[in-house]
Amino acid sequence: MPKSKRARVIHASSVTKKTREHKERLFENVRECIPQYQHCFVLTVDNMRNTYLKDVRQELSDSRLFFGKTKLMARALGHTPEDSQADNIYQLTPYLKGAVGLLFTNREPASLLSYFAELSQVDFARAGVTATREFVIPRGIVMSTAGEVPAEYDVPMGHTVEPELRRLGVPTRMIKGKIVLEEAPEGASDDEKRGYVVCRAGDVLDSRQTRLLKLFSVCMAEFRVHVLAYWSAASTEVTKVDANPAGANGDMEGLDDE
Repeated sequence: MPKSKRARVIHASSVTKKTREHKERLFENVRECIPQYQHCFVLTVDNMRNTYLKDVRQELSDSRLFFGKTKLMARALGHTPEDSQADNIYQLTPYLKGAVGLLFTNREPASLLSYFAELSQVDFARAGVTATREFVIPRGIVMSTAGEVPAEYDVPMGHTVEPELRRLGVPTRMIKGKIVLEEAPEGASDDEKRGYVVCRAGDVLDSRQTRLLKLFSVCMAEFRVHVLAYWSAASTEVTKVDANPAGANGDMEGLDDE
C-alpha cells in the first residue's frame, strides 16, 4: 500500500551535514598552522557560549582557534615521532579528548595563561549543569529576584508570570494583583516553611529548574577557558598546565576555526 502524503514529516529547519571536504579542510588548516606559529595550546571550556567565544576570537585575532573532531585534530598533529608535523608536537595528542580545542599563536605563553586565568563570564545555567548553591523562593509576595538583592531594590514580580510559575510547579496564587507563594501546609518541615526550594548546591539542574533560575535572574554558570598543555617550537617541549580542570560543559561540536 502506498504511503500517504499527509503522513510526510516536514522539518521547519534544515541542518547542513558536514561533508568529507569540510573535515579535510579542518585537517589541512591545522597542519598548515604548525610551521606558521610558535606555540600550540590545547584548551577546554567550561559552560560554552558562542557569544563569549566570539570575544575570545576577537581578542586573539592574530592567532588561530580550532574546535572540531578531536581524532581529526590529533591525526593532524601526529601520533608518533615519525608522523609528527614538528618535533614533539605529537605529545599533545593525549590531551585531545572530550570537548577540547587547539589554539595556534605567536604570543608568549605567560601572557596567554594570564589572559585565560582572568577570563570569566557569568551566565544562566543550562540543563545538566551542577548548581553552585541553594536557591529558595521565600514565602509571601514573590519578588523579582526572590530576595537576591536588598529589599529596597527589589520589586514584586509581574502578575503575567504567575501562570508560568504554577506550570513550573511553584504553588503560587494571585492576591490583590500580586503573586504570592502559599503558606506551608500544616506539619511542614522547617525547610518547607522557608519557601519553595528550587535547587540545592550540588544538584544537577533540569530544564524546569534552569527556567525558574532565569525567571529570577539567578546565574549559576561561568564561562571559563582552561589550558591543559602547550607546545613551543623553540624548545620543542610540551608543558602540562591544567590536567584536571573543573569540567567543561556545553557542546563544542562544529565550532571550527572561523
